[in-house]
Amino acid sequence: MAKVRITQTRSTIKRTQRQKRTIEALGLGKIRKSVEKELNPQVKGMINAVQHLVEVKEL
Repeated sequence: MAKVRITQTRSTIKRTQRQKRTIEALGLGKIRKSVEKELNPQVKGMINAVQHLVEVKEL
């Protein structure tokens, strides 16, 4: 599996509760915070759900 770096680029203010929980599940929560994750189907689905709030780079 490939690794990706996920960086939160936008705020979760005025977002749905589901999107806020997805950001927390990814290990984010503050703008410019980054995490590295293995790209599996679950993580890929979470990224797709909040793609307008995050930036993704393959490592």
